[in-house]
Amino acid sequence: MSAPLLRTEGLAKSFTLHLQKGTRIPVLRDIDLTLTAGECVVLSGPSGTGKSTLMRSLYGNYRAEGGRILARHRGDWVDLAGADPRLVLEVRRDTLGYVSQFLRVVPRVSTLEIVAEALTLRGTSHDEAVERARTMLLRLNLPEPLHALPPATFSGGEQQRVNLARGFIGGHPILLLDEPTASLDADNRDAVVALVREAKASGTAILGIVHDTPTRDAIADRLFHLTPLQAAA
Repeated sequence: MSAPLLRTEGLAKSFTLHLQKGTRIPVLRDIDLTLTAGECVVLSGPSGTGKSTLMRSLYGNYRAEGGRILARHRGDWVDLAGADPRLVLEVRRDTLGYVSQFLRVVPRVSTLEIVAEALTLRGTSHDEAVERARTMLLRLNLPEPLHALPPATFSGGEQQRVNLARGFIGGHPILLLDEPTASLDADNRDAVVALVREAKASGTAILGIVHDTPTRDAIADRLFHLTPLQAAA
């Protein structure tokens, strides 16, 4: 049986609307999820059930208000729900990768350097990182003339492929994918499916939000269903 790499225990998250007299909106409650090496779990459920909130909580963009988020990092379990911010950044660098729907990078930096940075931050030499970044971008059908350009003026689909290249190239043991194929055509979706399958074969544990049914069916080993919570004052 594959080893667990990510686990939540009783995870809870709500939002307080300060401009609405402090109305409290619960989004996640008692979430128990286990993600093992070499599997891809896809979150399911209607809009508003907290799929994106769960992903952002796992990555630390949202602070969990209850429960634990346990990630296997350098052989030990780390509770990201209560970890020091410096440790969270370390886990992100070495263990927990995240491909969001939107590309956020330093302006005026070339696409090739943006992707290569995911490797240089982890000790890979610059020359090797650049070569691997070039190969990954080509696999995702991003033409070489674009590699030297900053991605700010790219189309949505091109920016998404830069995001995907940066996410997959790092080789993180755990990878979160938030709508990885939302802006892609069929050929580029196929390229992403191939990358997911390769990552799974290497032992990566993947959690995704995938609304594109053919892609979901091609990569998911199982679904994790979320249901809406009733709003509470």
